[in-house]
Amino acid sequence: MNSEDTPLRRGWTTGACATAAAKAACAALLGRGLPDPVEISLPSGQLVGFALAQSAEGEGFASASIVKDAGDDPDVTHGALVTSTVRRGAEGSGITFKAGPGVGIVTRPGLPIPVGEASINPVPRKMIAQAIAEIAGEGADFEVEVSVADGAEIALKTLNPRLGILGGISILGTTGIVIPYSCSAWIHSIHRGIDVARAMGLDHVAGSTGNASEMAVQTFHGLHEVALIDMGDFVGGMLKYIRAHPVPRVTIAGGVAKMTKLAQGMLDVHSKRGSADLETLATLAVQAGGDAALALRIAGANTVAEAFALCTEAGVPIGDAIAASAWQTAAPALDHPEIALEILVFDRDGALRGHAPFAPSHDPSRPRKRR
Repeated sequence: MNSEDTPLRRGWTTGACATAAAKAACAALLGRGLPDPVEISLPSGQLVGFALAQSAEGEGFASASIVKDAGDDPDVTHGALVTSTVRRGAEGSGITFKAGPGVGIVTRPGLPIPVGEASINPVPRKMIAQAIAEIAGEGADFEVEVSVADGAEIALKTLNPRLGILGGISILGTTGIVIPYSCSAWIHSIHRGIDVARAMGLDHVAGSTGNASEMAVQTFHGLHEVALIDMGDFVGGMLKYIRAHPVPRVTIAGGVAKMTKLAQGMLDVHSKRGSADLETLATLAVQAGGDAALALRIAGANTVAEAFALCTEAGVPIGDAIAASAWQTAAPALDHPEIALEILVFDRDGALRGHAPFAPSHDPSRPRKRR
């Protein structure tokens, strides 16, 4: 286990693994043997080597497999066996891609890969084509089939089914490197979820901080599953992307603690960024009609849940006050004349505890930042 003073170990994306496997398989298919380790060039130009886990050759094909190492990142694909099988392609076809077992097929618009294609993203495709060119020269014609052992099961732990990527995982990566706890995969899924919703013509998306609030907001509005964006703690990240890729109506839904942080002005509501401020909550309770005695009790509470319970006993609508303050934090991050924003606050049982109704996120009197 790493101590706080030990740098976290970086890993490799599925795209980098598939690229190395494809390069090794291509070399074998051309009768040049299997390079082990096999060296590839990342988009940055960095050269890295991968050890082969398995290989096979047969009539008209060669394959190589690499075990994905995600470093110290808690990646669901860590340890997965990524295999690339290379075959000769039709003359003039160039490099074509096929989804093998465990790699998904795109079934909904809005993703960077067309409907019906293997979910192998553009950068990994470019990396694979470049690696094959290093072996076979420019303009070579090959079919590359990428598969991932147990990929269909792994995909159920991702957002692929909601995005319309069916049958397995996606082959991802823009740098080839996995940076531990960078949350880049999560941010990527938020962006792709918004892209798919827009491509399907949906006019309302809802970002939720967790499963309970997601189920609650879906029930509250009767939303299509594609409209549900698992934003986690990245409220600001989601809003920034929607500002540049507008959707007419945006709901932010979350539990009482996360929404209290948003009400405090925190657009990243992860625990590492700070905890809910009970003093702020006490101030909001007074604004909502509470007295000084209640404010004192809230300031001395152990948790936000306890503070909510105190307000409930006193008949003070603290949830609506939190939602209104959270709206004031979130709206400037959108600040778009064609986007209306709503805040919903739910408790752990999915009961609505606070609501700031839809209102235009753009205030003409608010100074606008340069973009």
